[in-house]
Amino acid sequence: MTGAVRLEPVEERNLESLLSVAVAEAEPDNVMPPVDAPAGWSHARREAFRDYYRSGFPGLDGPARTAMYAVLVSGEVLGMIRMTRRAEPGTVETGMWLGRSAQGQGVGAAALRELLNLAAAAGMHTVVAETTRDNAGAISVLRRCGAKMIEDGDAVHAEISLDATPPIL
Repeated sequence: MTGAVRLEPVEERNLESLLSVAVAEAEPDNVMPPVDAPAGWSHARREAFRDYYRSGFPGLDGPARTAMYAVLVSGEVLGMIRMTRRAEPGTVETGMWLGRSAQGQGVGAAALRELLNLAAAAGMHTVVAETTRDNAGAISVLRRCGAKMIEDGDAVHAEISLDATPPIL
């Protein structure tokens, strides 16, 4: 990876860049909730993508209780990371996707570390993530950022305490 990873809120000015990366380098089901639409990146799916990401524009205190950030390296949008308020006070859930060309280069771990800083600044104490055993990339990123993992069958629950000393990388 060349250049520092930077997060910027997903807004109208970067939404089309984010959609372009998704269309070129990801599958719809990996970057947005499922929708009833023709397969692939149909017009309906592109509109659903825009609607889903616009729902996060108001941030953690908005109706979706979600803050979404474009992941950038050298000014180029490579994916998205989000945090969503959970019912437990001081807890947010995170999720992330990166275009295929950005995977395996340390971008994910750097983006998660930046998100942990944003979560702490927002007064959060815990960041959690849900994934599956076969998502080796997510598990690696979460472990590199100090997550404690709990496996239940195929499901993996990760928890990062923002009150703990961060791991040395």
